Amino acid sequence: MRLPYTLGFDHPEYLWLLVGLPVLWFLGWQSLASLGSFRRVLATLFRSAVWVAIVLAIAGVQWIRRSDRLTVMYLLDQSDSIPAETRSAMLDYVINDVRAHRDKVREDRAGIIVFGRDAAIEIPPFDDDIPALRRLESLGGRVDATNLQAAMDLAGASMPEDTARRLVIVTDGNENFGSAQTLATRLARSGVGIDVVPVVLQSDSEVLLEKIDLPENIRKGQPFEARVVLTSQADQESGRRVSGRLRVTQSVGGQESLLADEEVSLEPGKNVFPLRHEIDQPAAYTYQAEFVPDDSGSDSIRENNSASAYTYVRGSGRVLLIENAAKAGQQDEFIESLRDANIEVVVQDTNNLFGSLAELQAYDAVILAGVPRVGDGGEGQEVFAFTNEQIDMLVTNTQQLGAGLLMTGSPTALGAGGWSGTRLEEAMPVDFQIKNTKVKAVGALALIMHASEMANGNYWQKVIAKAAVEQLGPSDYAGVLHWTMQGDAWLWGGGGMLPVGDNRRQMLAAIGRMTPGDMPQFDPAMRMAVSGLVKTPAAIKHCVIVSDGDPSAPSPGTISAFKKNKITISTVAVASHGLSDSRQLQDIASATGGKYYSVASGKALPRIFQREARRVARPLVFEPSGGVVPEVVFPHPLLEGVSRQMPRIGGFVLTQVKDSPLTQVLIRSPEPAIAENSTVLSVWTYGLGRTAVLTTDTGERWATEWTGWGDYDKFNSQLVRWLMRPTGDDGKLTLATQVRDGEIEVVVNALSDDDEFLNFLDIQATAVGPDMKPIAVRMRQDAPGRYVGTVPADKSGSYFVNLVPGPGKTPLSRGVTVPYSDEYRIRESNLDLMTRLASLEPKGGQAGVVTDALSRQNLASDEASQPFRDGLAPARSLRDIWPIVCLMGLIGFWGDVLIRRVAIDPRPWLKRLRRRRQAEAPESVKRLDRLRQIKETADDGARRGAARYEPNQSSLGEAAGSSDSSASFGSDEQSQPKSIGGAKSEGESQPEAAPSYTERLLEAKRRSKR
Repeated sequence: MRLPYTLGFDHPEYLWLLVGLPVLWFLGWQSLASLGSFRRVLATLFRSAVWVAIVLAIAGVQWIRRSDRLTVMYLLDQSDSIPAETRSAMLDYVINDVRAHRDKVREDRAGIIVFGRDAAIEIPPFDDDIPALRRLESLGGRVDATNLQAAMDLAGASMPEDTARRLVIVTDGNENFGSAQTLATRLARSGVGIDVVPVVLQSDSEVLLEKIDLPENIRKGQPFEARVVLTSQADQESGRRVSGRLRVTQSVGGQESLLADEEVSLEPGKNVFPLRHEIDQPAAYTYQAEFVPDDSGSDSIRENNSASAYTYVRGSGRVLLIENAAKAGQQDEFIESLRDANIEVVVQDTNNLFGSLAELQAYDAVILAGVPRVGDGGEGQEVFAFTNEQIDMLVTNTQQLGAGLLMTGSPTALGAGGWSGTRLEEAMPVDFQIKNTKVKAVGALALIMHASEMANGNYWQKVIAKAAVEQLGPSDYAGVLHWTMQGDAWLWGGGGMLPVGDNRRQMLAAIGRMTPGDMPQFDPAMRMAVSGLVKTPAAIKHCVIVSDGDPSAPSPGTISAFKKNKITISTVAVASHGLSDSRQLQDIASATGGKYYSVASGKALPRIFQREARRVARPLVFEPSGGVVPEVVFPHPLLEGVSRQMPRIGGFVLTQVKDSPLTQVLIRSPEPAIAENSTVLSVWTYGLGRTAVLTTDTGERWATEWTGWGDYDKFNSQLVRWLMRPTGDDGKLTLATQVRDGEIEVVVNALSDDDEFLNFLDIQATAVGPDMKPIAVRMRQDAPGRYVGTVPADKSGSYFVNLVPGPGKTPLSRGVTVPYSDEYRIRESNLDLMTRLASLEPKGGQAGVVTDALSRQNLASDEASQPFRDGLAPARSLRDIWPIVCLMGLIGFWGDVLIRRVAIDPRPWLKRLRRRRQAEAPESVKRLDRLRQIKETADDGARRGAARYEPNQSSLGEAAGSSDSSASFGSDEQSQPKSIGGAKSEGESQPEAAPSYTERLLEAKRRSKR
């Protein structure tokens, strides 16, 4: 019988030091001779124990426990390549398999891990049957990929080390992330066995649109051939054809055009459909192809029926100019000046904004020509707004992809246009909010919130209140009024109206806790609002009322107070109760010069409030009487050849120069006197691109004298050309990309003009994913003139790669479209991978097995291949015990010193112990001891009497011969006490004393001599 516990060693080679024990005994036995035999043996034993403990500690002694228990982890493939009914059968298979084969006596354990793109533990390993689950809950991530390696890694980490371990993988084997083979080899070395339950896929009813193949280099006006590749996975021998409709579209600048829409018939295997095409204008083009089968039964997965491709045709230099749709045509002179300088300008209005980063790649610079973030879309148009996603695209296009960005001023631009607090402000060389308290650019905004019957009404009121407060500058004042059970109240103290600056965070937190009630009347809240606004030192004061219109109307005196103090009111009717309630809100707005809005959905409210917050920002517009003449304060290349005598401007938008050494202020106004707030033109480098702010306009209102200025065209063209992304000859640098294994491989080949390899280039590279987030790309040189980098591409969509070979070099850009995941591409089980995984032989055990294919009929494996079988090396759990051995060695050393230095005599201790025991003995024992002592005393007296009285033979004879010996002996016996106890009778003779024992010995000695 093998014991479950044994000793092991980390470094058994040190055990040879135990041969020193005989030497230790030999030397110790001689040196300890003076201790006596017992102490000498004991001291030598202690010394031997110390030496053994030292050697065992050096060798790393361990306590090894062996166990025959088994842990089985079931790895269930839940990726999209496996049909839903098969995934359900996996769970039933595991439940039945564990119930049928788990060894309950041995307390085997079982658990479940589910995986797709990621892996998660559904049931940790435990020693009981798997409960009947209705569905799997743990895998909440994406299932558009198969990451078998992640599942195996998680299983190896979750199984206990004190049991034998086996994995049962239920999969189709089509991994497209990681390398399961590499990890399985490592697990086998650690003794983990692998069984595989294959899932067989039926691929005879699937059509894949593989890709749209475009040429690498497409030139303007050059015809080219695009090819659409489709694959039908029908059986080759059957010759069955799949018919359907193929549709191909082209998108550029937000406009889509149809290139092909025709009926096609697909043969088994690959089918290629060519498409002749020609590109007339430089731009970014996106191609989309889609196949729709006539019979839905001939195609089981729709995700692989479409594909897209991206290409960019670069021109000599293009600029995108975005103008306010409500003021169309005001930028015409500015546009003409750029076109006269051979700069191609494409105009977009705010009602037709770009929709993707791909559209911006066609332009080397973007100009926001006096546009607000939120504004009126013009006659018959709704309120427009730049979304946060579009703002991110503008910033990313500059920071990561090197395009230029210019913002020009107007009464509704920059800080006065609601751009404060956005990422666009971060990209500009100036801040749109004034931090200097000496500049009286202060506004005040009061919000009156009334609970409405609109769906999620209170939620939307919180959203719009936060949007309004976030738009205000640090010097602006804000206050919120809401109705409570105690009546109307300010949401925060201090009179209700507080400066936003240091209070912004607390204001937003209070808005998040707000619960507005059903306000019965407008008048009390409006009187509180006008009182609070009047007390603020603001130049512009505005009030916004959000209501369904059913509170009673305000008094004429309250309306008069608003008009008297020049406070405007805008009203927003949300889910109003009819014409009369809406009319009441309209009257309040028209009486005070405000604006009336009516909305049925809360989604429109944030835009409205961002627009209304712009009213408070009007003090940022600086229009001094008579205008000002701007001054050139910094010589810059973009001003080279431009006259320093600049025309007068009628006004501009106040800004705050950023506290950064990269900011360069080129033109400044003499008013206001504070230099950091009087910027007219400022530039800086932002990431890979450049940005600039012209705080005055381009000639439509403030800079009207500039249009007649002789250097007007030169100033505009040089400013825009300085911003533009560098263009020109790429030289002999080529950029290539390839999508493989979830990554985009970027390859740059660099040659000099003499066809020599360019080595050790410092290539700065970056990429942008479909989510608009930048991705760092590290380019490394792996061959002469060859540089390679990779971009993670785990999401489908368009990726943009931008590389700068060096300072002043033309950037290399490339758009890459990542199609759908390979999960939807492969439709056959990878039996080869499954066989290789199962054939790995674990350390000390037997190789795994590939069972029969999973089906509803075999819901449990047979006895020969059941996963709880033997065939794995017993588990060993190790515990280092060298610290305990060291402690025992210390105790032995102490004992050795004690034996040698201290001589201990135990006899006094034994006597003392005996006395203590006697003193503690019970009364009965003491009584027996006294009786025993009396008996011993009597025996001793008898022995002493016998020694003193020994009569001789003659006397005994005389006594025997006397006739009255008995009577006389008796009378003597009776009279003896009297003669002894009392006085002797007179005349009675004293008997002669018997000789002593010594005298008799001496007499015997004399006789012997004679």
